Amino acid sequence: MLNDIVPLAGFYEEYQNYYRLYMSQYEGVWPVAPTPFTESGLIDLDDMKRVMDCIVDQKVDGVCILANYSEQFLLSDEERKILTELCLRHIDGRIPTIVTISHFSTDITVRRAKEAQSLGAEMVMMMPPYHGSSLRGSPDQIFQQFAEVSKVGIPIMVQDAPISGIDLPVDLLLKMATELDQVSCFKIESPQAASKLRQLIERGGKFIKGPFDGEEAITLIADLDAGASGNMPSSMIPDLIKPIVSSYLSGDRDEAANRYNKILPLINYENKQCGFRAAKAIMKEGRVIKTDVCRHPVPPLSAEIRKGLLSLAEQHSPVALHWGV
Repeated sequence: MLNDIVPLAGFYEEYQNYYRLYMSQYEGVWPVAPTPFTESGLIDLDDMKRVMDCIVDQKVDGVCILANYSEQFLLSDEERKILTELCLRHIDGRIPTIVTISHFSTDITVRRAKEAQSLGAEMVMMMPPYHGSSLRGSPDQIFQQFAEVSKVGIPIMVQDAPISGIDLPVDLLLKMATELDQVSCFKIESPQAASKLRQLIERGGKFIKGPFDGEEAITLIADLDAGASGNMPSSMIPDLIKPIVSSYLSGDRDEAANRYNKILPLINYENKQCGFRAAKAIMKEGRVIKTDVCRHPVPPLSAEIRKGLLSLAEQHSPVALHWGV
């Protein structure tokens, strides 16, 4: 009997160690890059390069561009194309890059995947097809869209995010992982993310090579406990999150938890009070970018909220807060 050899809890711990050592190809911290704008709302291409340099200097494992925290929903198709080329050329292989390609149209997601692949992206990330509250892909339609992108031949990270209004069931995620060659990475941001990650890893085995945590790392320790190998936060404090993930993956959960508890108030403030505006506010203060403008109809942070954010951030001195000073 298995229980005569090793306690069940010990068995699960050994399973997690085996999984991380032999199966996970993607791990660590991969922040989402914000898109800087000028005061008039144009993309600031020079500041976009500075954002990418700042992220590289934080010693992260990779970067994601054109995601929701990049304000992708406020960018035109032409602007997306310009940013994809600029970011990938400027990174120039210094760290691997994920390009978000989500769209309701399957033809557009395929076209975006081919473009990202041609420019040297490591991976693409996709949410399921949705448009507003009533146009959402069925499980079969979702699978077919990912299947078409898989044919392009570039690895895909499935983003299971509340913004889509679709809570992707584990059975569908497993079907994609086992039947689509390019699907093995998952960014889980849905409610009770740890439970979904645990099921996905236990049932998916070798087909799950990159289970990631997201949502600004607000459930990071629980998700690492469930077997997550990586985290995709904003670009506000990835240098502070990196040691947490590294400590945990090296087997020092106590150190990871202690570090996490110290910065949790700042993570919570970002998640609940600021959203994607937080990283831009920190980067403006640190002179990475000239303005923290977001495009209309997104309002700026109130003076009080911004002050509270900076006060919390100053206690931890993240790289982005002093990078250009």
